[in-house]
Amino acid sequence: MKISDKHDKIVQAAIRIFARNGFFNSRIAEIAKEANVADGTIYLYFNNKYDILITIFEEEIGKIIARVRQEVNTAADPREKLERFAQLHLSLVEENRDLAEVIQVELRQSSKFMKDYRNKKFAEYLNIISHIVREGQAEGIFRKEVLPGVFKRAFFGALDEMSRFWVLSPKKKYSVGTAARQISQFFLEGILREDAPP
Repeated sequence: MKISDKHDKIVQAAIRIFARNGFFNSRIAEIAKEANVADGTIYLYFNNKYDILITIFEEEIGKIIARVRQEVNTAADPREKLERFAQLHLSLVEENRDLAEVIQVELRQSSKFMKDYRNKKFAEYLNIISHIVREGQAEGIFRKEVLPGVFKRAFFGALDEMSRFWVLSPKKKYSVGTAARQISQFFLEGILREDAPP
């Protein structure tokens, strides 16, 4: 087995174990068993359990950023780009519930992660939103006084709360499409210029 394949097997196994047991209750031995590797093999790739958690975030968010950028850039109108961002963000919960649970719940319960980790990937993800806002302002669609830095956090916050609700709830009351459209509409109505082109 290639080194990269083993690394990926361990990461994917860790996602399943962390989602099933919670980060603090998970053991390296359980991850090794799930990945079908020896316990010692884990330490060839990672220093400890916390290192695995960081890697999950870095690698998986990196993949999400690449996908979101690609999808968002297929739309020409900044309004459509925002809705597409919302759609993709919320659909990730449906596509990979284990990963969503690790990102939504387990990462936030790790005070070490929240305090010590300089979260460049997360900032990169949020900056996709602020870039869309600046684009809309340059095209005369969004109001000039809207601060992209404030908007990106507020917009992400609404999507994040909906994602967290879905992760922690046994069943969803709304479809991904409905939630994405509604959240996008609420925010778009707040930043559109009155004389924005239809």
